[in-house]
Amino acid sequence: MPHETIADLLLARAGDDHVGLRTRARSWTWDEVVRESAARASWAGSLRAEGPFHIGVLLDNVPEFIFWLGGAALSGATVVGINSTRRGAQLEQEVRHADCGLLVTDRAGLALLDGLDTGVDRDRILVVDEPGYAQKAAGYAADPVRDPAVTADTRMLLLFTSGTTGASKAAICSQGRLTALARANCAKYDIGRDAICYCPMPLFHGNALMMLWAPALTAGATIALTPKFSASGFLPDVKHFGATFFTYVGKAIGYVLATPEQAGDGDNRLTHAFGTEASPEDQAAFLRRFGCRLIEGYGSSEGGGMLKQAPGGPVGALGVPARDSVRIVHPESREQCPPAVLDEHGRVQNPEEAIGEIVDTEGAARFEGYYKNDAANAERVRHGWYWTGDLGYVDESGWFYFAGRSGDWIRVDGENTSALLTERILRRHPAIVAAGVFGVPDPRSGDQVMAAVEIPEGTRFEELRLPEFLTRQEDLGTKGAPRFVRVSHALPSTGSNKLRKKEMQLQGWRTKDPVYRWAGRGEPDYIPMTDEDKTALRGEFLANGRARFLP
Repeated sequence: MPHETIADLLLARAGDDHVGLRTRARSWTWDEVVRESAARASWAGSLRAEGPFHIGVLLDNVPEFIFWLGGAALSGATVVGINSTRRGAQLEQEVRHADCGLLVTDRAGLALLDGLDTGVDRDRILVVDEPGYAQKAAGYAADPVRDPAVTADTRMLLLFTSGTTGASKAAICSQGRLTALARANCAKYDIGRDAICYCPMPLFHGNALMMLWAPALTAGATIALTPKFSASGFLPDVKHFGATFFTYVGKAIGYVLATPEQAGDGDNRLTHAFGTEASPEDQAAFLRRFGCRLIEGYGSSEGGGMLKQAPGGPVGALGVPARDSVRIVHPESREQCPPAVLDEHGRVQNPEEAIGEIVDTEGAARFEGYYKNDAANAERVRHGWYWTGDLGYVDESGWFYFAGRSGDWIRVDGENTSALLTERILRRHPAIVAAGVFGVPDPRSGDQVMAAVEIPEGTRFEELRLPEFLTRQEDLGTKGAPRFVRVSHALPSTGSNKLRKKEMQLQGWRTKDPVYRWAGRGEPDYIPMTDEDKTALRGEFLANGRARFLP
């Protein structure tokens, strides 16, 4: 159905009395969702001005977000999901960059916008929890129809990337591409009419929109909303809604697993969930504790799914290519990488040859670009290929594995070591909730491994007994143990609960959080890094002519 639109999917739900949306407070049938969406479409049309028909939505996961998504689909507007964790200049810049002509927010969001020059006048900001809002929305009630100008090519979303590796960019997603993804994901993740899709991930992000909202709309399933992700509220919500499916990111899974285990954890209706970056150990623990299978996938807001699930895959494998054009190549030569040679622990023995960038040689046509960002577009599309910026490798049986982002391989003493592997090993520790690993400059040459770990309130770093734990990990290479460890009870993260690794890497050991350094030989230990230690280390950089590596 190449010409199908999100508006078509929405209109197909008109007259449908099946519950389409639930919160803790009330429920809406799909027919009611469609009619609420039609009212928002009429309202948006009445406020349309010169310039792009872009509607910024700065809200938690509340029903109004769903209604404005539907309203945009029917009216041909573009929803710009605004990250509610942004502040100040960054928030201002994203709203202005997206050319929002209308903003939908609440009083909390209005306070964040106060004093910012977003380019949107106050009379074009709709505040959903102000008195009179609901009555005004009702005044725009209209029969559900699709604007005649809406086609599959109509821009539906501007999705700001999560910004874990640098400045975020606004990826374009059309109604046609989102509809195709929705249909594919219904089949891929078994989302049917009877599914109850719990949405703890933010609706401003592609995870929730592409993998949950759009498939649930397609199938006529039920969407269960919670305003924000809460580790302690996760299981109570799941039981309250009778949820069967949800989407996740790895850090959120770590938070849930860190909650105290109870005898009734498995007494729920969850069957499976889709997400990224949950370690094999966390997948096994989640299945044991909650009876729910975590399905790891690979894709992006920009390019959609490039790999497909297949039965019987090895632990840690993401799947097999969805099409022959998906491959792993050396970025410089564009030659396809040979299969990885794996040891008994699954470690790559030939990383220089086997690890390359994941590309789609036919993906340039599927990539819809970034809004007003020619430089980023040129980085993604080169030689007619779509370049993901992600690293991977393939084993001798054809299974694809994720090897990290472009900066996740660290050169230590002339050898490449995997930041992703060290992260996964650290996450095995029962007291480590989240971990990010990255390279920091060595004062003499190359890099050293640094880790940032998040531990629960009330837990002391010394209680981790980290050297002993690392010594027991047989798959940890000799260069993989962190030389510096940043310790926090709340590591910096994006609004979609991904760690801000680039930010932490730039801070390195100069962070205000406590940092411990590897010291000693024979039976080494981690000792606190003092201000004097940091000054002395800086002096080493200066003495060795490597001051340029210090920010």
